[in-house]
Amino acid sequence: MTSNVKKRLIVSSGIAVTVAGGLLWTACHSRAENSQMSPADDAAIPTVAVEKVTREDLFRDVTIPAEFRPYVEVELHAKVSGYVDRMNVDFGDKVKRGQLLATIEVPELQDELHNAMATEQKAEADCTNANLIYSRLRSVNKAHPNLVAEQDLDTATANYQMAVAAIAEAKAKVGEYRTLVGYTRITAPFDGVVTHRYADPGALIQAGTSSDTQSLPLVRVSDNYLLRLDFPVDQNYVQDVHVGDPVQVRVDSLGGKMFSGTVSRFTYDITDDTRTMITEVEVPNPKLEIDPGMYCYVDLRVENHTNVLAIPAEAVISGETTSVYVVNSDKQIEERPVQLGLETPDKYEVLSGLKEGELVVVGNHSEIESGQKVEPKIVELSMLNEN
Repeated sequence: MTSNVKKRLIVSSGIAVTVAGGLLWTACHSRAENSQMSPADDAAIPTVAVEKVTREDLFRDVTIPAEFRPYVEVELHAKVSGYVDRMNVDFGDKVKRGQLLATIEVPELQDELHNAMATEQKAEADCTNANLIYSRLRSVNKAHPNLVAEQDLDTATANYQMAVAAIAEAKAKVGEYRTLVGYTRITAPFDGVVTHRYADPGALIQAGTSSDTQSLPLVRVSDNYLLRLDFPVDQNYVQDVHVGDPVQVRVDSLGGKMFSGTVSRFTYDITDDTRTMITEVEVPNPKLEIDPGMYCYVDLRVENHTNVLAIPAEAVISGETTSVYVVNSDKQIEERPVQLGLETPDKYEVLSGLKEGELVVVGNHSEIESGQKVEPKIVELSMLNEN
Protein backbone atom coordinates (compact mmCIF):
# COMPACT_ATOMS: atom_id res chain seq x y z
CA MET A 1 0.00 0.00 0.00
CA THR A 2 1.37 3.41 -1.01
CA SER A 3 1.77 6.34 1.35
CA ASN A 4 -0.92 8.38 -0.46
CA VAL A 5 -3.50 5.65 0.02
CA LYS A 6 -2.68 5.40 3.72
CA LYS A 7 -3.15 9.16 4.11
CA ARG A 8 -6.55 9.06 2.42
CA LEU A 9 -7.72 6.22 4.72
CA ILE A 10 -6.62 8.10 7.81
CA VAL A 11 -8.43 11.26 6.69
CA SER A 12 -11.63 9.30 5.89
CA SER A 13 -11.58 7.61 9.27
CA GLY A 14 -11.23 10.96 11.03
CA ILE A 15 -14.13 12.46 9.11
CA ALA A 16 -16.30 9.44 10.02
CA VAL A 17 -15.46 9.74 13.68
CA THR A 18 -16.18 13.45 13.59
CA VAL A 19 -19.57 12.95 11.89
CA ALA A 20 -20.56 10.19 14.32
CA GLY A 21 -19.62 12.32 17.26
CA GLY A 22 -21.63 15.19 15.87
CA LEU A 23 -24.68 13.01 15.40
CA LEU A 24 -24.37 11.64 18.96
CA TRP A 25 -24.14 15.18 20.42
CA THR A 26 -27.14 16.29 18.40
CA ALA A 27 -29.25 13.34 19.64
CA CYS A 28 -28.32 13.89 23.27
CA HIS A 29 -28.94 17.62 23.03
CA SER A 30 -32.34 17.01 21.42
CA ARG A 31 -33.30 14.49 24.13
CA ALA A 32 -32.29 16.95 26.84
CA GLU A 33 -34.38 19.68 25.24
CA ASN A 34 -37.39 17.33 24.98
CA SER A 35 -37.02 16.32 28.61
CA GLN A 36 -36.95 19.96 29.63
CA MET A 37 -39.99 20.87 27.48
CA SER A 38 -42.32 18.01 28.56
CA PRO A 39 -43.15 19.40 32.00
CA ALA A 40 -43.95 22.77 30.47
CA ASP A 41 -46.21 21.16 27.87
CA ASP A 42 -47.97 19.07 30.55
CA ALA A 43 -48.48 22.13 32.70
CA ALA A 44 -50.18 23.89 29.81
CA ILE A 45 -53.07 21.33 29.88
CA PRO A 46 -55.26 22.16 32.91
CA THR A 47 -57.13 19.57 34.93
CA VAL A 48 -60.85 20.25 35.29
CA ALA A 49 -63.41 18.74 37.64
CA VAL A 50 -66.17 16.91 35.82
CA GLU A 51 -69.18 14.76 36.61
CA LYS A 52 -71.05 12.27 34.47
CA VAL A 53 -74.55 12.87 33.20
CA THR A 54 -76.61 10.23 35.01
CA ARG A 55 -80.20 9.07 35.30
CA GLU A 56 -81.80 9.73 38.69
CA ASP A 57 -85.11 10.24 40.44
CA LEU A 58 -85.53 13.96 41.07
CA PHE A 59 -88.14 15.58 43.27
CA ARG A 60 -88.81 18.77 45.19
CA ASP A 61 -89.49 19.05 48.91
CA VAL A 62 -92.15 21.48 50.10
CA THR A 63 -92.06 22.40 53.79
CA ILE A 64 -95.46 23.04 55.38
CA PRO A 65 -96.10 23.94 59.06
CA ALA A 66 -98.57 21.78 60.98
CA GLU A 67 -99.71 20.90 64.50
CA PHE A 68 -100.04 17.47 66.08
CA ARG A 69 -103.37 16.29 67.44
CA PRO A 70 -104.48 12.94 68.90
CA TYR A 71 -105.72 10.29 66.55
CA VAL A 72 -108.80 9.84 68.77
CA GLU A 73 -109.88 11.96 71.72
CA VAL A 74 -113.09 11.59 73.76
CA GLU A 75 -114.61 12.92 76.95
CA LEU A 76 -116.26 10.12 78.91
CA HIS A 77 -119.69 10.88 80.42
CA ALA A 78 -121.83 8.80 82.72
CA LYS A 79 -125.02 7.47 81.17
CA VAL A 80 -126.75 7.31 84.56
CA SER A 81 -127.04 9.95 87.24
CA GLY A 82 -125.31 9.32 90.55
CA TYR A 83 -122.40 10.12 92.81
CA VAL A 84 -118.80 9.36 91.93
CA ASP A 85 -117.79 6.41 94.08
CA ARG A 86 -114.18 5.94 92.93
CA MET A 87 -111.74 7.62 90.53
CA ASN A 88 -109.03 5.14 89.61
CA VAL A 89 -106.99 7.41 87.33
CA ASP A 90 -105.64 10.93 87.14
CA PHE A 91 -104.38 13.02 84.24
CA GLY A 92 -101.17 11.71 82.74
CA ASP A 93 -102.02 8.07 83.44
CA LYS A 94 -101.64 5.60 80.59
CA VAL A 95 -104.67 3.34 80.22
CA LYS A 96 -105.57 0.21 78.27
CA ARG A 97 -108.77 -0.57 76.41
CA GLY A 98 -111.41 -1.85 78.87
CA GLN A 99 -109.56 -0.61 81.97
CA LEU A 100 -111.85 0.59 84.79
CA LEU A 101 -111.46 4.35 85.20
CA ALA A 102 -114.27 5.29 87.62
CA THR A 103 -117.44 3.97 89.24
CA ILE A 104 -120.76 5.72 89.86
CA GLU A 105 -122.86 4.92 92.93
CA VAL A 106 -126.58 4.53 92.09
CA PRO A 107 -128.21 2.44 94.90
CA GLU A 108 -131.72 2.59 93.41
CA LEU A 109 -130.47 0.81 90.29
CA GLN A 110 -129.57 -2.24 92.33
CA ASP A 111 -133.05 -2.23 93.89
CA GLU A 112 -134.66 -1.98 90.46
CA LEU A 113 -132.49 -4.83 89.23
CA HIS A 114 -133.50 -7.04 92.17
CA ASN A 115 -137.18 -6.25 91.59
CA ALA A 116 -136.84 -7.14 87.92
CA MET A 117 -135.16 -10.41 88.80
CA ALA A 118 -137.97 -11.25 91.25
CA THR A 119 -140.54 -10.43 88.59
CA GLU A 120 -138.74 -12.77 86.21
CA GLN A 121 -138.84 -15.58 88.75
CA LYS A 122 -142.58 -15.03 89.34
CA ALA A 123 -143.21 -15.03 85.58
CA GLU A 124 -141.36 -18.32 85.24
CA ALA A 125 -143.45 -19.83 88.06
CA ASP A 126 -146.70 -18.60 86.49
CA CYS A 127 -145.61 -20.02 83.17
CA THR A 128 -144.90 -23.41 84.76
CA ASN A 129 -148.34 -23.44 86.37
CA ALA A 130 -150.07 -22.41 83.14
CA ASN A 131 -148.20 -25.09 81.26
CA LEU A 132 -149.31 -27.77 83.75
CA ILE A 133 -152.97 -26.75 83.49
CA TYR A 134 -152.81 -26.70 79.71
CA SER A 135 -151.05 -30.10 79.59
CA ARG A 136 -153.62 -31.76 81.92
CA LEU A 137 -156.62 -30.42 80.02
CA ARG A 138 -155.12 -31.55 76.75
CA SER A 139 -154.46 -35.06 78.14
CA VAL A 140 -158.03 -35.35 79.43
CA ASN A 141 -159.41 -34.08 76.14
CA LYS A 142 -157.48 -36.75 74.26
CA ALA A 143 -158.73 -39.51 76.53
CA HIS A 144 -162.29 -38.20 76.77
CA PRO A 145 -163.02 -35.82 73.87
CA ASN A 146 -166.37 -34.65 75.19
CA LEU A 147 -165.36 -34.23 78.82
CA VAL A 148 -163.42 -30.91 78.53
CA ALA A 149 -165.07 -27.91 76.99
CA GLU A 150 -163.30 -26.33 74.05
CA GLN A 151 -163.52 -22.92 75.74
CA ASP A 152 -161.63 -24.19 78.78
CA LEU A 153 -158.91 -25.63 76.53
CA ASP A 154 -158.59 -22.37 74.60
CA THR A 155 -158.38 -20.41 77.85
CA ALA A 156 -155.61 -22.66 79.15
CA THR A 157 -153.70 -22.26 75.89
CA ALA A 158 -153.96 -18.46 76.02
CA ASN A 159 -152.90 -18.37 79.67
CA TYR A 160 -149.79 -20.39 78.87
CA GLN A 161 -148.85 -18.11 75.97
CA MET A 162 -149.35 -15.05 78.16
CA ALA A 163 -147.07 -16.58 80.78
CA VAL A 164 -144.37 -17.20 78.17
CA ALA A 165 -144.65 -13.58 77.04
CA ALA A 166 -144.45 -12.40 80.64
CA ILE A 167 -141.15 -14.27 81.05
CA ALA A 168 -139.75 -12.57 77.94
CA GLU A 169 -140.82 -9.16 79.26
CA ALA A 170 -139.32 -9.83 82.67
CA LYS A 171 -136.03 -11.00 81.11
CA ALA A 172 -135.88 -7.81 79.01
CA LYS A 173 -136.40 -5.72 82.12
CA VAL A 174 -133.64 -7.57 83.92
CA GLY A 175 -131.35 -7.01 80.94
CA GLU A 176 -132.21 -3.30 80.91
CA TYR A 177 -131.30 -2.84 84.55
CA ARG A 178 -128.17 -4.92 84.19
CA THR A 179 -127.11 -2.60 81.37
CA LEU A 180 -127.81 0.47 83.50
CA VAL A 181 -125.81 -1.00 86.35
CA GLY A 182 -123.00 -1.60 83.86
CA TYR A 183 -123.09 2.11 83.00
CA THR A 184 -121.94 2.84 86.53
CA ARG A 185 -118.54 1.47 85.51
CA ILE A 186 -116.62 3.91 83.29
CA THR A 187 -113.99 2.08 81.22
CA ALA A 188 -111.40 3.17 78.66
CA PRO A 189 -112.64 2.77 75.07
CA PHE A 190 -109.09 2.43 73.66
CA ASP A 191 -105.43 2.50 74.64
CA GLY A 192 -104.37 6.03 75.43
CA VAL A 193 -103.55 8.68 77.98
CA VAL A 194 -105.82 10.47 80.45
CA THR A 195 -105.34 14.14 79.53
CA HIS A 196 -107.92 15.66 81.88
CA ARG A 197 -109.81 14.68 85.05
CA TYR A 198 -113.03 16.59 85.70
CA ALA A 199 -114.57 14.93 88.79
CA ASP A 200 -113.56 13.70 92.22
CA PRO A 201 -115.19 11.10 94.50
CA GLY A 202 -118.47 12.37 95.91
CA ALA A 203 -119.31 14.63 92.99
CA LEU A 204 -122.85 14.41 91.61
CA ILE A 205 -122.82 13.40 87.96
CA GLN A 206 -125.82 13.93 85.70
CA ALA A 207 -126.64 11.43 82.99
CA GLY A 208 -125.10 12.47 79.72
CA THR A 209 -127.96 11.17 77.57
CA SER A 210 -129.87 14.41 76.98
CA SER A 211 -128.77 17.47 75.07
CA ASP A 212 -130.80 19.63 77.46
CA THR A 213 -128.51 19.01 80.43
CA GLN A 214 -124.94 20.25 80.80
CA SER A 215 -123.57 16.98 82.11
CA LEU A 216 -120.08 16.99 83.54
CA PRO A 217 -117.63 14.48 81.97
CA LEU A 218 -115.47 12.40 84.25
CA VAL A 219 -112.23 12.18 82.25
CA ARG A 220 -110.81 12.90 78.81
CA VAL A 221 -108.83 10.13 77.10
CA SER A 222 -106.57 10.67 74.05
CA ASP A 223 -104.96 8.13 71.77
CA ASN A 224 -101.48 9.67 71.59
CA TYR A 225 -99.82 6.53 70.26
CA LEU A 226 -100.85 7.57 66.75
CA LEU A 227 -101.05 11.26 65.90
CA ARG A 228 -102.68 13.24 63.11
CA LEU A 229 -101.24 16.15 61.13
CA ASP A 230 -103.62 18.24 59.05
CA PHE A 231 -102.01 20.76 56.71
CA PRO A 232 -102.91 22.66 53.52
CA VAL A 233 -101.35 21.66 50.19
CA ASP A 234 -101.16 24.30 47.47
CA GLN A 235 -103.27 23.60 44.40
CA ASN A 236 -100.11 23.43 42.25
CA TYR A 237 -99.02 20.29 44.12
CA VAL A 238 -102.38 18.59 44.60
CA GLN A 239 -101.73 16.16 41.74
CA ASP A 240 -98.53 15.00 43.48
CA VAL A 241 -100.29 13.91 46.70
CA HIS A 242 -101.18 10.21 46.97
CA VAL A 243 -102.40 8.07 49.85
CA GLY A 244 -99.49 6.07 51.26
CA ASP A 245 -96.78 8.54 50.21
CA PRO A 246 -94.01 8.74 52.83
CA VAL A 247 -93.30 12.11 54.45
CA GLN A 248 -90.74 13.39 56.91
CA VAL A 249 -91.80 15.46 59.91
CA ARG A 250 -89.39 17.76 61.75
CA VAL A 251 -90.12 18.78 65.35
CA ASP A 252 -87.98 21.77 66.32
CA SER A 253 -89.05 21.63 69.98
CA LEU A 254 -87.40 18.20 70.17
CA GLY A 255 -84.11 19.49 68.81
CA GLY A 256 -85.10 19.13 65.17
CA LYS A 257 -85.76 15.40 65.50
CA MET A 258 -87.21 13.78 62.40
CA PHE A 259 -90.18 11.41 62.38
CA SER A 260 -91.63 9.36 59.53
CA GLY A 261 -95.28 9.27 58.52
CA THR A 262 -97.55 8.51 55.58
CA VAL A 263 -100.30 10.39 53.80
CA SER A 264 -103.50 8.78 55.09
CA ARG A 265 -106.24 10.87 53.45
CA PHE A 266 -107.12 14.19 51.86
CA THR A 267 -110.32 16.05 51.17
CA TYR A 268 -110.42 15.92 47.35
CA ASP A 269 -111.57 19.52 47.62
CA ILE A 270 -109.72 22.81 47.11
CA THR A 271 -110.95 25.61 49.35
CA ASP A 272 -111.94 28.82 47.57
CA ASP A 273 -110.26 31.29 49.91
CA THR A 274 -106.80 29.69 50.21
CA ARG A 275 -106.73 27.51 47.06
CA THR A 276 -105.37 24.62 49.10
CA MET A 277 -106.44 21.06 49.86
CA ILE A 278 -106.39 19.74 53.42
CA THR A 279 -104.18 16.66 53.67
CA GLU A 280 -103.66 14.42 56.69
CA VAL A 281 -100.57 12.48 57.72
CA GLU A 282 -100.50 9.78 60.39
CA VAL A 283 -97.37 9.70 62.55
CA PRO A 284 -96.76 6.72 64.87
CA ASN A 285 -95.77 7.78 68.40
CA PRO A 286 -95.20 4.49 70.29
CA LYS A 287 -92.85 6.03 72.87
CA LEU A 288 -95.08 9.09 73.41
CA GLU A 289 -92.17 11.36 72.50
CA ILE A 290 -94.49 13.80 70.74
CA ASP A 291 -97.21 15.62 72.66
CA PRO A 292 -100.40 16.74 70.90
CA GLY A 293 -100.29 20.49 70.29
CA MET A 294 -96.61 20.55 69.30
CA TYR A 295 -95.78 22.47 66.14
CA CYS A 296 -93.81 20.79 63.40
CA TYR A 297 -92.84 21.02 59.73
CA VAL A 298 -93.91 18.49 57.13
CA ASP A 299 -91.50 17.84 54.25
CA LEU A 300 -93.80 16.81 51.40
CA ARG A 301 -92.25 15.33 48.26
CA VAL A 302 -93.77 16.85 45.10
CA GLU A 303 -92.98 16.95 41.37
CA ASN A 304 -91.46 13.49 41.46
CA HIS A 305 -89.67 12.81 38.15
CA THR A 306 -88.29 9.29 37.86
CA ASN A 307 -85.33 8.05 35.81
CA VAL A 308 -84.48 11.38 34.19
CA LEU A 309 -81.15 12.79 32.99
CA ALA A 310 -79.61 14.87 35.76
CA ILE A 311 -76.59 17.15 36.13
CA PRO A 312 -75.19 19.06 39.12
CA ALA A 313 -76.37 22.63 39.57
CA GLU A 314 -72.70 23.74 39.48
CA ALA A 315 -72.44 22.62 35.86
CA VAL A 316 -75.01 25.09 34.53
CA ILE A 317 -73.86 28.34 32.88
CA SER A 318 -76.57 30.98 32.98
CA GLY A 319 -76.70 33.69 30.37
CA GLU A 320 -78.74 34.62 27.34
CA THR A 321 -78.95 30.88 26.76
CA THR A 322 -78.47 28.11 29.28
CA SER A 323 -75.46 25.94 28.52
CA VAL A 324 -72.82 23.65 30.00
CA TYR A 325 -69.20 22.87 29.27
CA VAL A 326 -68.78 19.31 28.00
CA VAL A 327 -65.44 17.48 27.75
CA ASN A 328 -65.69 15.55 24.45
CA SER A 329 -63.90 12.41 23.40
CA ASP A 330 -60.86 14.46 22.25
CA LYS A 331 -60.58 15.97 25.74
CA GLN A 332 -61.57 19.37 24.46
CA ILE A 333 -64.03 21.83 25.99
CA GLU A 334 -67.29 22.11 24.09
CA GLU A 335 -69.98 24.59 25.08
CA ARG A 336 -73.36 22.88 24.71
CA PRO A 337 -76.76 24.60 24.97
CA VAL A 338 -79.21 22.59 27.09
CA GLN A 339 -82.89 22.67 27.98
CA LEU A 340 -83.53 22.16 31.68
CA GLY A 341 -86.60 20.90 33.54
CA LEU A 342 -87.09 20.34 37.26
CA GLU A 343 -84.71 22.20 39.57
CA THR A 344 -83.77 20.78 42.98
CA PRO A 345 -81.34 22.29 45.51
CA ASP A 346 -78.36 20.50 43.92
CA LYS A 347 -79.53 19.00 40.61
CA TYR A 348 -81.17 19.93 37.32
CA GLU A 349 -83.26 17.75 35.06
CA VAL A 350 -81.95 17.79 31.48
CA LEU A 351 -84.63 17.70 28.81
CA SER A 352 -82.32 18.02 25.78
CA GLY A 353 -78.72 18.76 24.83
CA LEU A 354 -76.92 15.99 26.70
CA LYS A 355 -76.64 12.22 26.69
CA GLU A 356 -76.17 9.81 29.56
CA GLY A 357 -72.49 9.26 30.41
CA GLU A 358 -71.16 12.54 28.97
CA LEU A 359 -68.78 14.59 31.14
CA VAL A 360 -69.82 18.08 32.21
CA VAL A 361 -67.50 20.58 33.88
CA VAL A 362 -68.43 21.60 37.42
CA GLY A 363 -67.02 24.44 39.46
CA ASN A 364 -65.25 27.54 38.11
CA HIS A 365 -65.91 28.10 34.38
CA SER A 366 -64.01 31.37 34.05
CA GLU A 367 -60.60 29.73 33.63
CA ILE A 368 -61.52 27.60 30.62
CA GLU A 369 -62.99 28.28 27.21
CA SER A 370 -64.53 26.39 24.33
CA GLY A 371 -62.01 24.37 22.27
CA GLN A 372 -59.43 24.26 25.04
CA LYS A 373 -57.55 21.00 25.68
CA VAL A 374 -58.09 19.75 29.25
CA GLU A 375 -57.54 16.74 31.43
CA PRO A 376 -60.92 15.69 32.99
CA LYS A 377 -61.03 14.44 36.56
CA ILE A 378 -64.24 13.00 38.02
CA VAL A 379 -64.81 14.37 41.52
CA GLU A 380 -67.44 14.05 44.20
CA LEU A 381 -69.62 17.13 44.42
CA SER A 382 -69.17 17.31 48.20
CA MET A 383 -65.37 17.46 47.76
CA LEU A 384 -65.76 20.26 45.25
CA ASN A 385 -67.91 22.29 47.64
CA GLU A 386 -65.37 21.84 50.44
CA ASN A 387 -62.61 23.16 48.20
